[in-house]
Amino acid sequence: MKPELTIWAVTAAEQLTNLSEKPLLQRKANEFTFNVHLLHDTLWVIVKWRNKDRAAFRTAYSPDGLKVEQLTKREDGAQVNLSSTIGEFNVDITFPYAQKTVLHYTVTFKASNNLYIPFWPKDVLMLGNKGTQVPAGDVHIRQRGIRTGVVYAAFKQPAEGSLLYFQNLTALNDYCQLTETSVSETVGGEWPEFGFSLPLTKEKPMPAGKKLTIADAFVSFSTDTPKDQFEIARQYLDHLAAIYLLLPRPDTKYQDYPDLIKRSIHDLEHNKGCWCQHSGCSYLNAYVCDYATPPEIMVQLAVLLPVWDYMDWSGEDLPFSNQIYENLRTFYSDELKTIKRWLPAAEDQLDESEEQKVPNTMDAWYLHHPLLNLGRMALKGDKVGKELFLNSVDFAIKVAHHFNYKWPVFYDMQSLKTLKEETQPGMGGEKDVAGVYAQVMLLAYDVTGKKRFLEEAEKAAQSLVQFGFDIFYQANNTTFSAKAMLRLYKETKKQQYLDLCYLHIANLFKNMAIWECNYGYGVNFPMFFGLFPLNDAPYLAVYEEQESFASMHELLVLAEGTDFLPSARLLLAEYVKYMIHRAVYYFPPMLPKEMLADETKTGEIDPKLWIALEDIYDGWEKAGAVGQEVYGAGLCFGIVPRHYIRIPGQSFMIYMDYPTGNKVVKNNTITINVLGSKELTCRVCIIKTTDGNLPKISVVAGNEQDQQQLDKLSAKKLPNEFEIHGEQTIIIKWND
Repeated sequence: MKPELTIWAVTAAEQLTNLSEKPLLQRKANEFTFNVHLLHDTLWVIVKWRNKDRAAFRTAYSPDGLKVEQLTKREDGAQVNLSSTIGEFNVDITFPYAQKTVLHYTVTFKASNNLYIPFWPKDVLMLGNKGTQVPAGDVHIRQRGIRTGVVYAAFKQPAEGSLLYFQNLTALNDYCQLTETSVSETVGGEWPEFGFSLPLTKEKPMPAGKKLTIADAFVSFSTDTPKDQFEIARQYLDHLAAIYLLLPRPDTKYQDYPDLIKRSIHDLEHNKGCWCQHSGCSYLNAYVCDYATPPEIMVQLAVLLPVWDYMDWSGEDLPFSNQIYENLRTFYSDELKTIKRWLPAAEDQLDESEEQKVPNTMDAWYLHHPLLNLGRMALKGDKVGKELFLNSVDFAIKVAHHFNYKWPVFYDMQSLKTLKEETQPGMGGEKDVAGVYAQVMLLAYDVTGKKRFLEEAEKAAQSLVQFGFDIFYQANNTTFSAKAMLRLYKETKKQQYLDLCYLHIANLFKNMAIWECNYGYGVNFPMFFGLFPLNDAPYLAVYEEQESFASMHELLVLAEGTDFLPSARLLLAEYVKYMIHRAVYYFPPMLPKEMLADETKTGEIDPKLWIALEDIYDGWEKAGAVGQEVYGAGLCFGIVPRHYIRIPGQSFMIYMDYPTGNKVVKNNTITINVLGSKELTCRVCIIKTTDGNLPKISVVAGNEQDQQQLDKLSAKKLPNEFEIHGEQTIIIKWND
């Protein structure tokens, strides 16, 4: 069957087949050849694989034709200035790597008149090695909503080759601000015609005389075609990391989480909108002032466990945690022999306004999430957690067997009848639930030592193979699943589980926004490296990000001592770093009031309350339309214990914005294993905890480059904030 093409692609394919003029620029990079040609309306960069198949990249485009005014060649590429009736173009083409094949082109444009853009063609066209024939291929990943502007595509065998196209959407901010447009859904398409289209202008034109960036594309090439979903995942992560190292990345800054956590504690404990009462028991609401919805066990545990982490770290006693803990048993059903989502005594208050708000209706992932937290409590030696966990786990196994490890979206807890089969028609159920279930089984194995739970975890993990590449349903569950797969790999040494781990990680990174939104309200909220909660969610969500962040920590610690994929280490650590930088802006007091939604779906927004908003959108939409999320209140409690290192008896603590592994305190020194990648850096801060003077502090780094910089700093005075690379061991020394 012939591919479906636009008239622009058909015309371009014909022109690109009959090239007669010498290229403006020719470069060879590893096994690829690049040629730059001007063909009437477009300046093309054409890459040829070793098998002669080609890809053409449209840089400057003007319907009435282009003229080269100046060509400046450089060792790493070229700059081409062009003119046309509609304005002036500048195209900068570079080949930034020697060992890897990456193309980078940036296009700026200055319009001669105020211009409306009613259409803009995609900028990538795949071509065969003869005539206008189009080779067969697949688009495996494309942008959805305001996620990263990527297309990951590959030839079908017997042809070989793949590419990751990455449009740096950050560079489009000025264009979007002036034209009041969004970059949502601008990168996509189908094989063989895909890539980026400039956002179409409706309300405001592109202004005359203003130089604007209209494209900033990075393309990473490979001579290999992925043979299955596991190779797709590994290639995608490797391509993405190669491009990420080239991106202009926003600066981060230190955020004072110890101060923020005091505010969160006060508001969580004292604000009545966070709590409700049933039969003399206190429960957390899901959303501030949401009194219509009965209490949910997930909400209680999603806050309690991070609070316990903080209490263990700080030594503080937070009385409100006891109010949550004392009422956990009220969620257990003696009839079903399991915990339930809704408080059984209040289920009759459900108003059926949403699919899940019906008595005995269970969302497939929802049964397992509380079990994860109860399992963690059991491992800590907590009797209530162990009792509820072990008394409920066999019900979870019963459900898994009933659905043969292929869960629907909703089912009835009593009859196990399927109430909703698929998330969307043809998309299947909640695919990553099998991985969450495997993590529950691994916890049961750790608590009891019984092999049957390990065997259950393996059966669930093996069922994940059937779903292909697209396995993501909900971000935190996908991260839990990745952790479970790595744990199974370490237990069994079976390569399939490590492959499944990478598959889940790749799915996480296709659901992120690796760009910074600085148009509209976006100037108030850093978005770079934001993780979306669901495949189709139009917003970032605090609870899913908070739990994914914590699991990524554990994943990287678990990966120590394994031959873990370097690109995965790099990307996971960078997500953690940027999440810490961004997370404070989920709190309404950090945002201007005009950015907050006028109405909420659930409950109310208190702009002075240090309880996070659930939802942050594209720059043209207000935040908090879903609500102010009490079950996201664990945010600061999860960050502080993982990034602030307390030293007994000392007047300071150490903050690092990369994940850390093993730490040993001995004889006025602390040895810290810094995770992440040696390719990139993280922040280290020495934080005073008393009013006295800091002791004299010195640092020994395992990274030679870092040590040279530290020696220079120490010759003056080591500052309280400095940077080091990841993937090393450092020793911090002090004198009493």
